[in-house]
Amino acid sequence: MTKPLGVILAGGLATRMGGGDKGLLEIGGRPLLSHVIDRLVPQVDGLALNANGDPERFSDLNLPVIPDTIEGFAGPLAGVLAGLDWAAGQGADSIVTAAADTPFFPRDLAQRLMQAAEGQAYPLVLATTPRTGDEALKSGGGKRINRHPTFGLWPVALRDDLRAALNDGLRKVVLWTDKHDGREALFPAEPFDPFFNVNTPDDLARAEKLLEQA
Repeated sequence: MTKPLGVILAGGLATRMGGGDKGLLEIGGRPLLSHVIDRLVPQVDGLALNANGDPERFSDLNLPVIPDTIEGFAGPLAGVLAGLDWAAGQGADSIVTAAADTPFFPRDLAQRLMQAAEGQAYPLVLATTPRTGDEALKSGGGKRINRHPTFGLWPVALRDDLRAALNDGLRKVVLWTDKHDGREALFPAEPFDPFFNVNTPDDLARAEKLLEQA
């Protein structure tokens, strides 16, 4: 099983953190992005960072920085498309994406996503976790899982289809993945959800505490 390329999605607006780059906030004395890179590098054959604006602010990371190619803030799918275009230039068939503000995602993310894609014409898989506690009581169209749309396996072969969908105004990830019979890979959510992400100052404080368990 050959490894895919990896793309870290860092194009969010971080409005609940007062703007700026969430990935540059620190836990354990290091930026969130450094924790994400450490987890993703062993799982992939090469790594790039999807971010908009001046790439020099990420120069210490020594990664190629690829901006969105869709005008305006088009959400995570625009970052996925930028990653697929970059991967096409590298001659790759697929990418695995991870969010820049999620430092504890599984160390076997890529492997599990690729296993779930076996037999698919186009490897397209999103990471999921079971709903726990009060979340299990929420309505969800019959689904008792949380889908994590910034953590997925994406096929280079569908990049032009994705580009057309984005240009037509599509922004919701699962609408596109469902259209192409995307699959799901279920990860455990104990002792905590590994896809916990930092959205608020309280989340950052929690991440600092979780660092000891992760």
